[in-house]
Amino acid sequence: MKLDLNSIKQAQENIREVVRKTPLFYSNTFSKESGYNIYLKCENKQKTGAFKLRGAYNKISNLSQEEKVRGVIASSAGNHAQGVAYAATALGIKSTIVMPETAPQAKVQATKSYGAKIIQYGEVYDECYSKALEIQRELGATFIHPFNDEDIIAGQGTIGLEILEDLSETDAIIVPIGGGGLISGVALAAKSIKPSIKIIGVQSSIIASSKVSLQEGKIVTLPGVKSLADGISVKTPGDITFDYMKNYVDDIVTVSEDEIAYGIFCLLERSKLVVEGAGAVAISAILSDKISIKGKNIACLISGGNIDIAVVSKIIDRQLIILKRRIRFIVEIQDRVGQLGRLVNSVVSMGANVVKIRQDTNWNDKGLDYANVLFEIEVETREHAENVIDTLRKKGYNLEIVG
Repeated sequence: MKLDLNSIKQAQENIREVVRKTPLFYSNTFSKESGYNIYLKCENKQKTGAFKLRGAYNKISNLSQEEKVRGVIASSAGNHAQGVAYAATALGIKSTIVMPETAPQAKVQATKSYGAKIIQYGEVYDECYSKALEIQRELGATFIHPFNDEDIIAGQGTIGLEILEDLSETDAIIVPIGGGGLISGVALAAKSIKPSIKIIGVQSSIIASSKVSLQEGKIVTLPGVKSLADGISVKTPGDITFDYMKNYVDDIVTVSEDEIAYGIFCLLERSKLVVEGAGAVAISAILSDKISIKGKNIACLISGGNIDIAVVSKIIDRQLIILKRRIRFIVEIQDRVGQLGRLVNSVVSMGANVVKIRQDTNWNDKGLDYANVLFEIEVETREHAENVIDTLRKKGYNLEIVG
């Protein structure tokens, strides 16, 4: 290992004119729920929507003039692609990014808008990584690795400097972890300034390669699985990052896919932050009671906000149903004029919002004089939902909750 605090301070100088110093703000809501003082470090507010620009800019700025002339190349389906493209263009360097054919077009277009040449190849990261190395040999370009590079690590470590600049009393930093570049830099920076600080990584339980590697004391490759936290779905941590993690990371905990989805939902609803899966795992770990430290002040690193809006919509719908704040039920009514109107008025009068309603007039077992009405409603709380259902039943409605 050759990085030290001065390396990260130099990286901070290298990126100062381009990279934003992102906000660290206190969350009253999450603090009350957890019993800690929770602060959110919002890298979703960074240029390109994620922390990756820090490492990419530091790496590319440190290239020799000859390397800059030959350009850079990277393989990525998301945040690293955008970070490299933005950094290269800002420094007047040509960039080529190889992205999977399955990459969301929004991310492809965003990367292209930052000035990169895009080549789409293969269905998964490993295929486009191999293609990028092939093209690198043809072009002589410098390959920019997403995490296993000390210039990248130093750039990401500037986040640790910023957290302690804003809150020197920080007792722990909770960091998303995939290949280990982010947590290696943050841990090195923070522990060099404050050795007592705890650095805890959070990884998806379905692809916890860094956690397993640290447990076994050697680099372990796990089967490739795509988590909702796709930004940290890494099969194998880097050999460079592994050394830093062994020396500076105190613990790694895991969160389930449901816990990640709940973290995304809570950050959106309670803190008004749009956050991707990897960016939500630190809060997911807090909300699922995976973190236990002696101190009080915890900084949760929100690593990025580049999430497909369609995925956000699915998460909202699913969480509302899980939390019983969106419920579906079928009510039997007599098929007469005014009956449906009275039922709707009863539901609305209790403060429920009718999202969907459908009347089936010919499918009631009692015959054509009766109809089944499917309701989908939104309510404020689970207790509110129970009150609506109980009140309708007390009014004599035959009601069945569905799905």
